[in-house]
Amino acid sequence: MIIETESRFRDALRVMENSLARRRSGLVAYDEDSHGKHMHILIIFKPLCHSSVTVIGIIREFALITGTVSLFAAREMEISFYVRRRLAMCFRKLRKFKEAVKIMKDLLKEFPMIMDIQENLIECLLEMKAYADVQAVMAKYDDVNIPKSATIVYTAALLKCRCVGERFSPDVVSKRGISAVELSAIEAIHRAVEFNPHVPKYLLEEKSLILPPEHIVRRGDSEALAYSFFNLDHWKEIDGALKILHMTWEGTFRSLPYPLEKGHYFHPYSAGMESAERELLPAFHEVSVYPQKEVPFFITFTAALCCVMAMLAVLTHAYPEFMTQLARTFIVYVSLPVTFLVEKLEAVVPPTLMQNLARI
Repeated sequence: MIIETESRFRDALRVMENSLARRRSGLVAYDEDSHGKHMHILIIFKPLCHSSVTVIGIIREFALITGTVSLFAAREMEISFYVRRRLAMCFRKLRKFKEAVKIMKDLLKEFPMIMDIQENLIECLLEMKAYADVQAVMAKYDDVNIPKSATIVYTAALLKCRCVGERFSPDVVSKRGISAVELSAIEAIHRAVEFNPHVPKYLLEEKSLILPPEHIVRRGDSEALAYSFFNLDHWKEIDGALKILHMTWEGTFRSLPYPLEKGHYFHPYSAGMESAERELLPAFHEVSVYPQKEVPFFITFTAALCCVMAMLAVLTHAYPEFMTQLARTFIVYVSLPVTFLVEKLEAVVPPTLMQNLARI
């Protein structure tokens, strides 16, 4: 009985491989060249999505019976994942969020560790303003053992800021003290900024946005562009969120004096990220660099003064007569304004007053 069942499944898979596989792969290739015609893609992919579910069901039953997965089965699962995700993204672009969320949730049940699906689901739920559902997704995936992204950490900060809202004010906090909810929001912002320090300048519109690149580098400027491009409106919709971010995000760097050597919540920031970013981003875009090596003015002034003094000492040793003449000329020119002011004062002020001042 088991042998007959296996042969029947093998025959079914062989038929699908000869008919559906080439057709589905061809449609996927056509989609990649269709340049984002979402309605056209929906017409093509909706029936294809239903056939994908049927094919995957047969493949899984066959895998349970035989205990093996063929190359054809693996390819079909990849195509099925691509088709359904593409369909969900088309629904999202057409603002049919309920259909998109349903497909994404089904995909997460079948492929729970695909990070991008979680991010797409969070963004769709934020578009629907379903903050309770966003919180449920975050509780499941904002875990220590799961890889992070800017979408995960900044959405967690956004939800914490939503609990505080416009009530946050430095003057009020300094008088009554910081509450537990406000402290939690500030810590979430510090955690997010430590993960990707480039995002706040884009969210606060201190730096201009451009279209995000096709590929991104985690914790880099390209990821900051992609997150800010799709999530800036979500931050603007929540009252006081950008205000809290503006007041608190720079405080992260005080707790991270050496971000390339030691991190607080995450691994140290990678030093070789800038070169990879310059390959991904266009030449006209100014790539954000972290950490920025800003030298205090006093140190710069002291270094310049020391250099000038050293140069004068070397010149005086090499050319003593010339430097002596130059110093005398300099003193004469500097003393001219002082001499002029003294003469004017003597002409205006009575002589007796000048004599009394000289005695003092």
